[in-house]
Amino acid sequence: MITSHTNKGIKEVIQLAQKAKVRKEKGLFVAEGMKMFLEAPVDEIKKVYVSESFMEQVTAACKAKLDSILCQYEIVSDEVFKKMSDTKTPQGILCVVRQKTYGLDSMLMTDDPLLLIIEDIQDPGNLGTIFRAGEGAGVTGIIMSGGTVDIYNPKTIRSTMGSVYRMPFLYTDNTHIIIEELKKRNVTIYAAHLKGSKVYDDCDYKNGSAFLIGNESKGLRDETADRADVRIKIPMLGEVESLNAAVAASILFYEAARQRRR
Repeated sequence: MITSHTNKGIKEVIQLAQKAKVRKEKGLFVAEGMKMFLEAPVDEIKKVYVSESFMEQVTAACKAKLDSILCQYEIVSDEVFKKMSDTKTPQGILCVVRQKTYGLDSMLMTDDPLLLIIEDIQDPGNLGTIFRAGEGAGVTGIIMSGGTVDIYNPKTIRSTMGSVYRMPFLYTDNTHIIIEELKKRNVTIYAAHLKGSKVYDDCDYKNGSAFLIGNESKGLRDETADRADVRIKIPMLGEVESLNAAVAASILFYEAARQRRR
């Protein structure tokens, strides 16, 4: 059992949790909690750490997966696990997982892809929720600007509730190039915008479609919104000007999903 937080493996976990640069260099990230461990693909898990108290009451499902993984899991003292954890109430299990790489082609393998292009969203919880809602609605891929929060931030990972393992995504330094490439592939681009010319549920999303969602406070840049085929809006009553980015994205996702079920 590991009892020192200066242990090499423990220090690596702490660095991975705290520093995006380290995550990028090593191609790894930390997924903490029972659900995130149980849903992690076995062949993508590099290492697992469990606390001493966790092992005293481990569930059958968790023990079975621990015994099935290719790497050996490490038991650490409760004190050390608290140092490793990114949460106030640690669940007692975390895993180091290999990052996945996707290309645009993998998001366009269906006849009528449904995509999201994100510009500079900063809140980890927003991004994680978008991933979760996207998977639930059948989104085929999420494309993020370089200024968007790191998907491998521990807070974002937790918010995805496992969708990060299954949702294809990529970061790009130039969303405008991506938009033009999608247009060449017959994907219609819809910009969520306060000055939208159409109400969101008046559009037809049955064919290849991509939504553009901007920064929480600033929205989309004008030069990005101008590249859309259509600007759409979600009508607001009362004095509300706009919705949370994750809520707005979810509404658009599920309208598209509703239309595609017909």
